[in-house]
Amino acid sequence: MPKSLQVGVVGVGHLGSRHAQIYARLPGVRLVAVCDIDRRRAEALARQLGCEALTEPHRLIGRVQAASLAAPSSLHYPLASTLLEGGIHVLVEKPITTSLPDAQALIRIARRRRCVLQVGHVERFNAAFQAAMKHLRHPRFIEVHRLSPYPFRGTDVSVALDVMIHDLDVILALVRSPAVRLDAVGVPVLSASEDIANARIQFASGCVANLTSSRISDEPVRRIRVFQEDRYLSIDTLAQTVRLAVKTPRGIRRAHLPVNRQAPLEAELAAFIRSVRTGSAPLVSGEDGTAALALALRIERAMRRNRRHAHA
Repeated sequence: MPKSLQVGVVGVGHLGSRHAQIYARLPGVRLVAVCDIDRRRAEALARQLGCEALTEPHRLIGRVQAASLAAPSSLHYPLASTLLEGGIHVLVEKPITTSLPDAQALIRIARRRRCVLQVGHVERFNAAFQAAMKHLRHPRFIEVHRLSPYPFRGTDVSVALDVMIHDLDVILALVRSPAVRLDAVGVPVLSASEDIANARIQFASGCVANLTSSRISDEPVRRIRVFQEDRYLSIDTLAQTVRLAVKTPRGIRRAHLPVNRQAPLEAELAAFIRSVRTGSAPLVSGEDGTAALALALRIERAMRRNRRHAHA
């Protein structure tokens, strides 16, 4: 592998342009090209970052070793499969795809081509979440609020696949137990699919998670509250703070945990590059992304079933 890792970015809208900007300043990385169906957008970013502008992703094959894919969710499978078949390591933004067969196919291609397939569940790289993980052993109840202003992008999928899926991945990493029962409600407000939703999930371990996700709120909120037998943690991934309350013989001890704040997306991309260089498994694998997708799709089905019953 060359000393400087050659990388590209496919899809350079709001999020993809941030990927490109980070790669352009990562040590040991050379941003070769940015690719977007909108030629003007690709060319403007390429001029800013000193790289080439492309409109056809297959032209990256043979020129880069790794690439981020931040195109619309419905295009994840065809674009990621093209890159992986071309021997390119891929970080695909969440959701991994919009269907389980497509997600499983990407995993198979990555294995056959011996490529890293990482999924962009960026909250796993949030310093607040990582600090909290050290204090969690057997979560019993999890309460999540993830509220966002309307994005005017990513609305080709429901709020479950667009917003809630971040927290589904986090919860699966915390609980490490299959979901045995769930119910969900959601309604469309500004788009054709659900923009606000609530889901309640029971896991085989006995843990219960209650999630509220919205992409039509005035102010952003990213808060996870976790309860176990002897402690409670409140994690704010936006502010990157963690509050801890622990039961002791003398009462409740409260503290703010130390958090080494950093930009989660930079940590995510740096981890992807390390996996490519070393061949180590990514923190968020294709299998992890598929598990989060499977749960999100179950929630979608429950939301739509309940809406049909409500209108019957």
